[in-house]
Amino acid sequence: MRLKSLDVFRGIAIASMVLVNNPGSWKQVYPPLEHAEWHGCTPTDLVFPFFLFIVGCAMSFSLSKYTKTPTKIETAASKTTETPEQTDTEKKPLADSFPPWGGLGGVLLTSPQGGKGELTSHLPSSNIYWRIGRRAAILFILGLLLNTSSIALDVLLNSAPIENFAKIRIMGVLQRIGLAYFISAIAIINLSPRHQKLLAIAILFSYWALLTIVPVGGYSAGELTPEGNFGGYIDRLILGSQHLYKGGPFDPEGLLSTLPAVVTVLIGYFTGEWLRVQPIKTRTSINLAICGLCCLVIGHLWGFLFPINKQLWTSSYVVFTAGWALLLLAVCYETIEVRGWKWGRPFEIMGLNAIFLFVASGIVARILLKTHIGSGDSPPSTYTWIYENWFLPWAGPLNGSLAFAITAVLFWWLILYGMYRRGWEIKI
Repeated sequence: MRLKSLDVFRGIAIASMVLVNNPGSWKQVYPPLEHAEWHGCTPTDLVFPFFLFIVGCAMSFSLSKYTKTPTKIETAASKTTETPEQTDTEKKPLADSFPPWGGLGGVLLTSPQGGKGELTSHLPSSNIYWRIGRRAAILFILGLLLNTSSIALDVLLNSAPIENFAKIRIMGVLQRIGLAYFISAIAIINLSPRHQKLLAIAILFSYWALLTIVPVGGYSAGELTPEGNFGGYIDRLILGSQHLYKGGPFDPEGLLSTLPAVVTVLIGYFTGEWLRVQPIKTRTSINLAICGLCCLVIGHLWGFLFPINKQLWTSSYVVFTAGWALLLLAVCYETIEVRGWKWGRPFEIMGLNAIFLFVASGIVARILLKTHIGSGDSPPSTYTWIYENWFLPWAGPLNGSLAFAITAVLFWWLILYGMYRRGWEIKI
């Protein structure tokens, strides 16, 4: 079973990421394309949790062979698509249809009762733990390399002191995805569905308690400021201030706040598990939308007690953003799976190589920012020069900045389309 709507959802998320990460000038950005300064949530603040939600949803399909008997839909599909002449090596594993963030590979065993066409789960072997750990480690290392590249370019091109390497930021977006994926996958293959849900609830309420009850030295309990929050205290204690985002008092992708991010992955997993047993009908889309609206209301109300905050990844933020993820998935599911509309193909192409796009776009942006055009004491960066000479004159400051970002999305779409035409898909 393959959900094209999930592929399109992933493409929308990665396209949105490129759009918001590449304005011509950070001083000229439309408010919806900016992160909330602290408490609150803008459309831009939805992009990262959407990625984690999609990771979890895809894991429902790729890990199904390690957790329980496949669904009626999958069994029926196997009976109708496989012929007696097919060998095991000719059957394409279900995990191959899903992205590297979720797909883990594996085998399916014949039922010991001898039922023809029936599939059953088995206990996870050490091989699956190796696959999980390997992919999580690669994601973490890729994130570290991105952080290192900024310092390396400064040292090579701008005569920055080599000692700056001692201040490398340890955490980041890919690091959080890797850790959240690892913790979620281990929980999924070792806990029953009931215990998985209890774990998610326990994390959300425990995190709420830690940030609102436990005082940080010099600050009162519940002081949710960059300096006074408990998560920042843990980051400074374990990682050290010099290894946090911009050397600040906390890291927006810090250690403690990764735990509620795990719940975002698990909510996606629960959604995927539910979709696997549902008929492809409008009623399924409606139920997704209803769940999404309920999460929005619960998250909003919870926000009065525990503010919605992306940088702290508060529990209310987890529930609130899950609501928006469910609503967008409902729209994609209804239009693509139920009605068969083809509007999502451009986004599907972008979603096929999401990790490549994240890393490549980050490296190119860093190169443009660290190289310079012109002479003098303060020549503009290549990035700024392109914006000021190619976009600012005809579109103005604000719209020129937006046009720069849209051009970046189109540029990378063309690259990914070329990869798609050649069948290139970079997996971890």
